[in-house]
Amino acid sequence: MAQESLEIALIKYNRKTWCKSALLGFFIGLAVIVPGISGSTVAIIFKLYDQFLYAVGNLFKQFKKCFLFLLPIGIGMILGLLLGFFTVEKLLAILPFAVVGLFAGLMSGAFPAVKDELKGAEMNGKRIALLVLGVLIPIAIGVISVALEAGGGGTASNAFASVEWWQILVCIPVGYVVGVTQVVPGLSATAVLMAIGWFTSLVDSVSLTFWQSNPMIFAVYAALIVGFLAGLFTFSKFLTYVFGRARHTAYSLIVGLSLGSIVAMFYNPDTFAVYASWAENGVKVTDIVLGIVLFAIGAVGSYLLVRYQRKKDAEAAAAAKKTIESENKNENPAAVSETEGASEDSRIDSSEKK
Repeated sequence: MAQESLEIALIKYNRKTWCKSALLGFFIGLAVIVPGISGSTVAIIFKLYDQFLYAVGNLFKQFKKCFLFLLPIGIGMILGLLLGFFTVEKLLAILPFAVVGLFAGLMSGAFPAVKDELKGAEMNGKRIALLVLGVLIPIAIGVISVALEAGGGGTASNAFASVEWWQILVCIPVGYVVGVTQVVPGLSATAVLMAIGWFTSLVDSVSLTFWQSNPMIFAVYAALIVGFLAGLFTFSKFLTYVFGRARHTAYSLIVGLSLGSIVAMFYNPDTFAVYASWAENGVKVTDIVLGIVLFAIGAVGSYLLVRYQRKKDAEAAAAAKKTIESENKNENPAAVSETEGASEDSRIDSSEKK
């Protein structure tokens, strides 16, 4: 997408598109808490991904325009983060398999929208290799996170019970990677934090009691935020550049990441704990049935959204084509008259010959 069209898209906000951007931000915020969820995939469905990347990457260069575009996304992100922390996280503790089933269904139903970005692309060896690599990356993160969790022996001690200076320094690159997950579809911030054993510790640290006993945790938060913002801004700019140079090649990797993340939702420390519980106490049929039902509901719901968006895109494309044809006709009436006259002469000649 050309830079000009991106700039135009950033200023075309009405009530409907504002709410759509807020919903996108909601899913981005939710993605920080729920394993496997990718807010960037939602951005692709809503056809806001390129604009989102451009606005984030150029926030300081064109502050007012980009800030106004990102404002509803930021509001939605805060709401999604709060809901994810206070509601979804609690539901994950009560019905983990069912909740994962619902969100995996949402991601599965939305996958065709991501795949549409490769429509018409020639799948050469490089692109196929990137697609396979993309599938493997989220699965590898899930496997590593489960192995590290098991290797830790399931200890309940908080990783930040006693904050060391080196932990604060390490938080900057970790925050950077988490920031990257917010702009690369298929990557999960939760999965990354689980892989290094920090997710539960960070969630448990958000309490007044913990803050009073360990005020150095705020230095951890600050370092994570600095890294997160650096990753968000720099990688958004980088992806905008990459898409401008080799869009289909880059999307080959992204399609693979999106597909791999669906698989990874069923293999991470949270879901692995469910499997371990089933192995020890017996399989809960109701949990499996509920998970399957919610998966189907999520898949159908998100796919209907994808179909609706496809229909709107087709209508918009048809309207744009009609407008262009009308403008060309108005700009070249003489050419149109000559064409019509030539057609009339052709019909007269044909009649005379008969």
